[in-house]
Amino acid sequence: MEKVPMTLGGHAALSEELQRLKSVERPRIIQAIAEARAHGDLSENAEYHAAKEAQGMNEARIAELEEKLGRSEIIDVAKLNGDTVKFGATVTVVDEDTDEERTYQIVGDLEADVKSGKVSISSPIARALIGKRVGESIEVTTPGGSRAYEILEIRYI
Repeated sequence: MEKVPMTLGGHAALSEELQRLKSVERPRIIQAIAEARAHGDLSENAEYHAAKEAQGMNEARIAELEEKLGRSEIIDVAKLNGDTVKFGATVTVVDEDTDEERTYQIVGDLEADVKSGKVSISSPIARALIGKRVGESIEVTTPGGSRAYEILEIRYI
């Protein structure tokens, strides 16, 4: 079983979701199934079928989260340091063409969220950044074409 790197915050978020699914959603769905059963004939009972489908999706997500959390290797980013980019680093870069600054944190595949600036360790931008230092330039091939960035800052927070 291959371990998957994950930040402390990412692990906490997935654990919180798992707890909510087990303690809030599961009982709510069981109650909905019980109420739908009380309506009688199950063969044409849309409420029952919808509740059973919701139960299946909830249980699948619970199993998925348990599996992912079981394989996770938690890395406390606050204990990391150094002058090169590695897993957990928060990196500020500037687009060499547009002078637009962006900040990315390199996280595990399971916790990536580009909208909040968290990029997967396996993404093209993260792979290009790994091992680089402040002042170095990288080139990343994106769906919109090739982009060049200069590293302005590396932080471990």
